[in-house]
Amino acid sequence: MTTQSYIGTELEMFGKARNWKAYYASILGPYLHGRVLEVGAGIGETAAVLCNGGQDLWLCLEPDAQLLVTVEQKIAAGRLPSCCTAKHGCISDIVPEPQFNVILYIDVLEHIRDDREELDLATQRLFPNGLLIVLAPAHQWLFSPFDAAVGHFRRYTKSTLSAIAPTELEIVRCLYLDSVGLIASFGNRCVLRKSTPNEKQIRLWDSVMVPISRRIDHLLGHAFGKSVIAIWRRKNCMG
Repeated sequence: MTTQSYIGTELEMFGKARNWKAYYASILGPYLHGRVLEVGAGIGETAAVLCNGGQDLWLCLEPDAQLLVTVEQKIAAGRLPSCCTAKHGCISDIVPEPQFNVILYIDVLEHIRDDREELDLATQRLFPNGLLIVLAPAHQWLFSPFDAAVGHFRRYTKSTLSAIAPTELEIVRCLYLDSVGLIASFGNRCVLRKSTPNEKQIRLWDSVMVPISRRIDHLLGHAFGKSVIAIWRRKNCMG
């Protein structure tokens, strides 16, 4: 079993970013069905937003044992839907056979050194026509002290995500989110140079910037933003 310790300290603060989570949930919600594997579940805040209880299974996979305890406590207390369960480990600790309809990486892939191998391993565990979904920070030129402080290896663009996708996958949708946040991130990168945003900054971003982005991103064709989403489907090898 793979054990890792998460070096970031921002999970609690970003867990309160309800507008942001609601925004990407509105994009991803229609794709989340059947048996879902969430890789890097953290403290369960993403599952709390994305899992509506209608899935057959929502497996929260987390390599940090301390974070996993929090997820397990939320499940036991009924703060997560009854279809949720938790497992300690990484994707390599899941039996390598098709068993999931959806596999999620929500702000996780950028923490993994060998992202190409990670997506290969995930694809092996998808049913034919199953979906692999990645949400990650966008644009390497925005890489900041904050990225380094929370253990990011990289940021992505639509093209760099496409470049690491296994050949068994075909793209369903790829888009940027949070155009206003992109401007704020640029300010943090080039002006403030802060390693960690404070709670007041996150509250401002979530309460003011995200709602504006949500209104205008589609008008801009999701052409730019501080985060990128890619949704792939595993090809039906049976033809």
